[in-house]
Amino acid sequence: MPTPNDVASAERVIPAPPEKIFDLLADPSRHRDIDGSGTVRDAKAGSERLTLGSQFGMSMKMGLPYSMTSEVIEYEVNRRIAWQTRPPVSWGAKLGGGRIWRYELEPVDGGTLVRETWDISQEAGLSKPLVARGRAKTVENMDKTLARIEELVTA
Repeated sequence: MPTPNDVASAERVIPAPPEKIFDLLADPSRHRDIDGSGTVRDAKAGSERLTLGSQFGMSMKMGLPYSMTSEVIEYEVNRRIAWQTRPPVSWGAKLGGGRIWRYELEPVDGGTLVRETWDISQEAGLSKPLVARGRAKTVENMDKTLARIEELVTA
């Protein structure tokens, strides 16, 4: 069961239909474009449009380059998509991984309410206390991500 400190969200009404926003989220090759943290680099080869159970890899950089592998664990077309990230090698799981990134889309007057959620309730290994300390910065970065999504879908 997640504790209140395990989950953080940011939300924004974006003046666009949910279909347009979902299409952007379901395309891992566009995740670099929407990332407000500046850590996402490029989708690994073979990363295609996401569906439930899809696995995709990302090149990342936070100081040093690294990779993450994600699996889509929630999927409702034009309404919800979530993926869980883990290091791509078994030894990496001892250090951490398991956080969930979730996007929920709700049609509202004037567009779509988009909620991005960071959920570390399943974070494994030694990294959970370290990751948890980044909560405030993560919320700030989620706000930036939502602004970037708005820029892209309303351009």
